[in-house]
Amino acid sequence: MRRRQTSEDERAEFEAALKEARPIRKEPRSTAKTAAKPAGPKKKDKPSGVDGNTAKRLSKGEMIPDARIDLHGFTESVAHRTLLSFLRGAQRNGAKLALVITGKGKRGADPHEPFDTEKEARARGVLNAMVPRWLTEPSFAALIADTRTAHRRHGGTGALYVYLRKRP
Repeated sequence: MRRRQTSEDERAEFEAALKEARPIRKEPRSTAKTAAKPAGPKKKDKPSGVDGNTAKRLSKGEMIPDARIDLHGFTESVAHRTLLSFLRGAQRNGAKLALVITGKGKRGADPHEPFDTEKEARARGVLNAMVPRWLTEPSFAALIADTRTAHRRHGGTGALYVYLRKRP
């Protein structure tokens, strides 16, 4: 496929538009090195319990979960208890990676249907919002080395990878 040739009118318009443009001057290297550095320790990203290779494999969806749980249809309180029990059992059985499926929630309510509180709660994706919070609670955190959104092939934003700590 051949590229279209730029016309003289287009070239003139382009040059007129850029006539007053000036390059951004970078700070000289010598000044950049001597710039004041903030005092105290360097701020780090949230530490992850997985090494770089494992993190890369998780992001590409190359790791197969050793255990999985689907929380669709669970109430919030039942899902909380069930998830804690599931993760404890998975760790006890030697699983490294667990897949927790929360679902994404319904996209939007039908404007022609009457309002229903229960349907409205499901539409918001309550478990999708709550499970990541639960996983930071002390009872869960003791089991977990790292959590992240699952790869698309494992559910994407409707699921989480939970990388478990080694059994004590």
